[in-house]
Amino acid sequence: MAKWGEGDPRWIVEERADATNVNNWHWTERDATNWSSDKLKYLLMGLSVENDVGTCEVTEVSKVEGEASINNRKGKLIFFYEWVLKATWTGKTKSGVKYKGSVEVPNLSDENDMDDLDIVVSLNKDEPDTPLLSLMKTKGAAKVREALGSYVGYLKTEFTQGMILPTANGVATPQSTSQSKAKTDKTQISSGGSTAAPVNTGVKIPTCKLSMRETFQTSPADLYSVFLKQEMVAAFTHASATVDGEKGGRFRLLDGNVCGEFTELVPDEKIVMKWRYNTWPSEHYATITLTFVDRSSQTELKVHCVGVPDSQEELMKEGWKRYYFEGIKQTFGFGARLY
Repeated sequence: MAKWGEGDPRWIVEERADATNVNNWHWTERDATNWSSDKLKYLLMGLSVENDVGTCEVTEVSKVEGEASINNRKGKLIFFYEWVLKATWTGKTKSGVKYKGSVEVPNLSDENDMDDLDIVVSLNKDEPDTPLLSLMKTKGAAKVREALGSYVGYLKTEFTQGMILPTANGVATPQSTSQSKAKTDKTQISSGGSTAAPVNTGVKIPTCKLSMRETFQTSPADLYSVFLKQEMVAAFTHASATVDGEKGGRFRLLDGNVCGEFTELVPDEKIVMKWRYNTWPSEHYATITLTFVDRSSQTELKVHCVGVPDSQEELMKEGWKRYYFEGIKQTFGFGARLY
């Protein structure tokens, strides 16, 4: 046995207080299958497109088969994922005629670039021809591709937190690669394809502030109640929800993917809550303040967020716009001009 201070430096545990995986040398693996299955359903459900003929929406995700995992070796992250997906889309013309069809993705894999992904859109056999099929094959397929690209981005940012452990200087600098080393990854969540910023896990994580606003065709009182009544939250998120709409009351939304607590309630004026996505670092919450401003026949909702992980800023904005703003407007008819 080597004396203290001698021998292979990989085994000198004093570099980490918890004496775990010094310098990220050892191989570690994390199974992302269950998380991925939930995330894929979450991203695909409710996708909608429209034109002058009518609208189409993904109303069911009937098949999510496959697996996903992430490996860390010497500070390098290796991603493996392989999925076969099938969903149902429902179309409705301006005149009210309804159609049904399917969307199939036979090869969502780390070995295939997102641009080369096969997305097969079809009508059910007993349905007559409709221009809505063309809408789904173009704009619909593009939205599905975008959602699947977001899944890969989430996999490489949210789910990897904690896999690269801080070293002696408290810095984690992960390198990522796919199972196929020969190809360049084009499936980052940002449109430019840039590599996600390193995440410091085990130390204070970098966070940011962000603000959003939206206008709704309703009163402050009606909009305020939408966020606190369990049945209304479940309706506009199109998923199971548990909401205790009182100060100190807790909530779980989107089938448990989001949770938090109401810390301050001023009826019809303000809601302050601790809010987190379940893949954020353990017990890390953002503070979100909702302010309801009466604009005569409209209500302006101001959303201010503090403590959002840096890597989640754009995803946070997209999620709130889609699942809160658009969901509330479409469900309760509070539509108004977007800013």
